Amino acid sequence: MLNTLFQYLVRPVIYTPSTTEFWNHPHISKGMLEAHLDKNWDAASRKEEFINESVNWISTMLPSNRYPDLLDIGCGPGLYAEKFHNAGYLVTGIDFSQRSIAYAQEQSILNRSNIQYLYQNYLDMNYSESFDIVTLIYCDYGVLSSRDRSLLLDKIYKAMKPNGKLILDVFTPRQHEGKNEQKEWENNISGGFWDENPHLCLNSFYRYDEDLTVLNQTIVVSEHSTQCYNIWEHCFTEHTLINEIRNAGFGQIELFADVAGKPFNNEGTTLCTVITK
Repeated sequence: MLNTLFQYLVRPVIYTPSTTEFWNHPHISKGMLEAHLDKNWDAASRKEEFINESVNWISTMLPSNRYPDLLDIGCGPGLYAEKFHNAGYLVTGIDFSQRSIAYAQEQSILNRSNIQYLYQNYLDMNYSESFDIVTLIYCDYGVLSSRDRSLLLDKIYKAMKPNGKLILDVFTPRQHEGKNEQKEWENNISGGFWDENPHLCLNSFYRYDEDLTVLNQTIVVSEHSTQCYNIWEHCFTEHTLINEIRNAGFGQIELFADVAGKPFNNEGTTLCTVITK
């Protein structure tokens, strides 16, 4: 185990994957769902107040009577999807967390919302001109490698109807401005988010400034195993995001400061785009 720990003390090559599942980990996924459902915590999902603002902005800009079919990529437990349904859209939600999708499906039955939820890696989706609107919200786009981002944009382009709209948000470099690389140990004698049993965590923050990318890495050391969780986050400037989107073949690109429609000012920590096929 000591040799394994020494291995993890070295800065990883960019986009090195985790050593085990994160989204579907039997224990971690419980904590992730709890974070999603906390209405007052900007963790796995944004606070409910912001979600309401976001859905109101989108439904006003792109009303459901003109853009009826909506695909929510990375839908989690359906917080946005349910509100989109209430705004009149025919909603399909995709997420790679089986626990979150199960919760969303239960809520859809209780609310009689008839939302189609799919447990699927969205890099594997295969639609053809099926949706008027595609949403990818809370900066999920930036967790992907450059190759996977290109693949996803291609999948989304094919899934959109002619003149369809893609709405996504990303973090800008200001999100991590002034934050230095660091390592710190965390002792969890009674268990915690990463493991229900006693464990140690080595939390590291790495900067890859030449690629506008950061890594939040957690090494979880328990009695029986050592696992590495690499959570990557690529940030975008106005120009790098526009170039990446245009390279995928999209047309008009509108910029906003966030996914609730705040005017773009190039000073914020997030950047939102409304993209036309």
